[in-house]
Amino acid sequence: MRAPSPDKMTPDELRAGVSLASIFALRMLGLFLILPVFALFAKTLPGGDNLSLVGFALGAYGLTQALFQIAYGVASDRYGRKPVIVFGLLVFALGCTVAALAPDIWWMIAGRVLQGAGAISAAVTALAADLTREQHRTKVMAMIGVSIGLTFAVSLVAAPLMYAAVGMAGIFWLTGGLALGAIVLLLKVVPAAPAMVARGVDVPFSSVLLDGQLARLNFGVLALHTMQTALWVVVPAALVNSGGLPLAEHWKVYLPAVLASFLLMLPAIMIAERHGKIRLIFGGAVLLLLLVQAGLYGFGTGLYPIGAWLMLFFVAFNILEAMQPSLISRIAPAEARGAALGIYNTTQSIGLFIGGMLGGWLGKNYGTPAVHLFCAALALIWLMLVATMKPVQSRSTTTTPDALVNQY
Repeated sequence: MRAPSPDKMTPDELRAGVSLASIFALRMLGLFLILPVFALFAKTLPGGDNLSLVGFALGAYGLTQALFQIAYGVASDRYGRKPVIVFGLLVFALGCTVAALAPDIWWMIAGRVLQGAGAISAAVTALAADLTREQHRTKVMAMIGVSIGLTFAVSLVAAPLMYAAVGMAGIFWLTGGLALGAIVLLLKVVPAAPAMVARGVDVPFSSVLLDGQLARLNFGVLALHTMQTALWVVVPAALVNSGGLPLAEHWKVYLPAVLASFLLMLPAIMIAERHGKIRLIFGGAVLLLLLVQAGLYGFGTGLYPIGAWLMLFFVAFNILEAMQPSLISRIAPAEARGAALGIYNTTQSIGLFIGGMLGGWLGKNYGTPAVHLFCAALALIWLMLVATMKPVQSRSTTTTPDALVNQY
């Protein structure tokens, strides 16, 4: 039987990438649809006039995500990816049901907590890694990243229209339905995971948690999502005050910036994979984050400059969102891939929390420039960590000559 070409994805790899990206998109669409309209809706609930409770209702999802990602990742190593993903999607759908029926802000918080408890990101990305060869893994992670970005862009436009048509309860019911649809897609379309994943070979959790190479990547995703959230604490006000753009029209900046960033990101990913430039592209993306923060600090006034800097931010963000989980999956032992990605996704959720908390505190007490300086400092530390990384070689139990990642 003819061996598959190392330069082309097999039909199964392509099917795995598209279907798993679709599962992410189905789940994330419902979440993103909530964000632009939730604060407005919350005022109609008993207790929804308390902004602290409204903020907690939004943040509760990220909190339980952080708590459960590692558990789901470890469980997927032991019991298989698909059963864990199905369980998580059912928990998420239950949370949607509670939120749709919530009579007050406290029940809404309970629904959001349950939604976050369906923390399947680590298991899904681990399954994506299981089903693809290493030379194509970043492409699959990029598919997942692009699906999330496109879903976010669509939600910015669709959320106000859907809220007007079906209300917040309708959005939550749709979200739950999409999660159940994702289960059907997982079971009917996604290829079966390799048998080796289900054997439950024990790898000490401490060896994954304390690995220096993995720790650098975990810091990277923490820094990336800290910057992302902190940026969104100050950018909307900048678009209103400096750009003269009303809040309801901010999608006119976000949507073109996101779409343009995809067009610029894809060639960079292809160069990294096909021409062995992973280290160069990865480090360049981190450097671009630093330049974006410096640009927003010194030249971030006016609608078009802000839009340009945001587009460059999305380019760097999307490159790193695709490359980091791919590198995690290459470094971690195959039997502990879910655990490693669980730690990775947990630090991602912590970054979201830190970014919102520190971004708000810095912006309130020291102004917008302090937020950009803080983010620039994070990017600089990350850049130094990237410069000290060792060449990455897969430690997978199925290592082949093609699996050596010496180009990093």
